[in-house]
Amino acid sequence: MEARLRAAGFVATSWSNQAGDTYGAHSHGYDKVLVAVRGSITFHLVDMELDVLLNAGERLDLPAGTAHAATVGAAGVTCLEAHLAQGSLIGPPLHRAARDW
Repeated sequence: MEARLRAAGFVATSWSNQAGDTYGAHSHGYDKVLVAVRGSITFHLVDMELDVLLNAGERLDLPAGTAHAATVGAAGVTCLEAHLAQGSLIGPPLHRAARDW
């Protein structure tokens, strides 16, 4: 998955969390691409009132300013995350299945 991100021109870092860990609602001044490598995490897109479950192999594109919180799944999670300049991602947040990116 890291090679796929690199091939798309992204530089990603890895992070992990334990089962049940949470992140409170926040946003960023940059666009963000997230890929779950192991486990799962649910992103709560606050303004859209939408929950997005990200399983291993799946990708979530979050444009700058997207308010989101998160809850880590029962097996924990490891993600790759790439930061892009604000405006690099076009449109609303986009959840992509593993085969679609």
